Amino acid sequence: MESKYKILIVDDEPDIIEILDYNLKKEGYHVLTADNGEDAIKVAKASKPDLIVLDVMMPGMDGMEVCDKIRNLPELSGVLITFLTARSEDYSQIAGFEAGADDYITKPVKPKVFLSKVKALLRRRSKEENNNKVMEFGDLKIDLEKYEVIKGCDKIVLPKKEFELLSLLASKPSKVFTREEILDLVWGSDVVVGGRTIDVHIRKIREKLGDEIISTIKGVGYKFDIA
Repeated sequence: MESKYKILIVDDEPDIIEILDYNLKKEGYHVLTADNGEDAIKVAKASKPDLIVLDVMMPGMDGMEVCDKIRNLPELSGVLITFLTARSEDYSQIAGFEAGADDYITKPVKPKVFLSKVKALLRRRSKEENNNKVMEFGDLKIDLEKYEVIKGCDKIVLPKKEFELLSLLASKPSKVFTREEILDLVWGSDVVVGGRTIDVHIRKIREKLGDEIISTIKGVGYKFDIA
């Protein structure tokens, strides 16, 4: 049975990609591949994988730099990253975790160990997703699974885009989301909408939930204000 999880393998060695691709597909995962850092970032942005298996030592942009760039992309904030490397020194592992890695796998890769690590990481992601289906802020509750907003004892009905906009801002309280981020993450890069569209949706959310819930950062964007 095919897994719902997408895994991106990034390595400049074709043999490594081949063996990992084979073993992951045998377990039912949807596998994407890239053999350099720049392509890895492009594929990751386009496909939004659940897990990236990232080689550290690559020519050009190495794994550490790729990881750092991905960790600074809001649309990939939830992706898991595990490094692959032939280096087993403590300092390289520490550097990897500081760059934002979730785990570390040393070469030569043993398929059984590799699959065990992948499954453990994805189990953790699944658990986090289940725990994060409801966001609560005082008397405000946002249920991501039911598309429901409850304030006090009242159920507030929000259209899909208003709900998605509120959920995005609430996912990181006090973070300022730029207008460009909001357009990309809520409406998508393929849909052409004007900046006024965001303003209208924010106004409607404030009318239903209160003016204090979202702050306008002039010239930048918006932030969710309930900690």
